Amino acid sequence: MIYTSKQNPIIKQIASLKDKKYRGKYGLYIAEGIKMVNEAIKFGLDIDKIVVTESALSEILPSNFPMLTVSNEVFDYLSSDTTPQGALAVIKINNCELKSPKGNALILDGVQDPGNMGTIIRTAVALGYNDLYLINTVDPYSNKVVKASMSGIYFANLYRCSLNECLTALKGYKIVIADMDGESLDGYKINGNFAIAVGNEGNGISEELKSKGDVVLKIPMDSKSESLNVAVASSIMMYALK
Repeated sequence: MIYTSKQNPIIKQIASLKDKKYRGKYGLYIAEGIKMVNEAIKFGLDIDKIVVTESALSEILPSNFPMLTVSNEVFDYLSSDTTPQGALAVIKINNCELKSPKGNALILDGVQDPGNMGTIIRTAVALGYNDLYLINTVDPYSNKVVKASMSGIYFANLYRCSLNECLTALKGYKIVIADMDGESLDGYKINGNFAIAVGNEGNGISEELKSKGDVVLKIPMDSKSESLNVAVASSIMMYALK
């Protein structure tokens, strides 16, 4: 069976997942692209269904998950990509119960750009910072974030929480504030478990969180540069302190 109508209830529900409201309602999100779908299958994610066009069907790994074959027109309706690859997976959101991390962690305070959020998630997982505490951030399950994170979104423990909840979960951890008013990161050594806090693209870290920090560190830069993109800055901080 090939789904050809945009008005089909199943198709309409999948399309609704492009909206944050309905991702929350159904507890599902979309991962789009052949690589993303195959990695979701390979790594055993909790997949609700897979949607493919006939031309992409042969490129998807075998699985026991429900698979819907749709027309190109219907897939274009479901897709958020400018050049759709003809494959997406509808995946159950892992609503992590708030808890302390198993290793070093990351605090994202007000990060709003989807590309930054996705890049941070991708880099954090690559460097072993698997627990991320999200305070007033962009929705991490939006299509742009998921796409920018690559498969990082599959492995990160994402805790959407308030500042107080975050600090409670990180009790006993050293809170490292990334801020240009701090001391130099260059050569800085830290003992014990820690959590790096990075802030909003325009306003930085909130004064309330900054006041709770144990140390404030800055990335030394040439005098001609005022600041770094938050995704780049967090990557440097994570790598240097690891």
